[in-house]
Amino acid sequence: MGKVRPEHVKRIAKRLVQRFPDKFTTNFENNKKLVEEFTNPSSTKLRNRIAGYVTRLVTIMQPSEIAEEEEIVAENET
Repeated sequence: MGKVRPEHVKRIAKRLVQRFPDKFTTNFENNKKLVEEFTNPSSTKLRNRIAGYVTRLVTIMQPSEIAEEEEIVAENET
């Protein structure tokens, strides 16, 4: 069973990833600093929750990007 996150955490994280897709990585510590820079979270706990969900979103997005690159390489080889 997965962790339940509040909707406002998910909404903020998704907006950040959409606005700055090239800035965020799978590194949580880096994402914490970026969330602090781009937003003004009311608490450290909220900042960490947003950064954690951003990290999760970026991790989920990466396999699809890798699959797309592999398809492009396969098409170029044939």
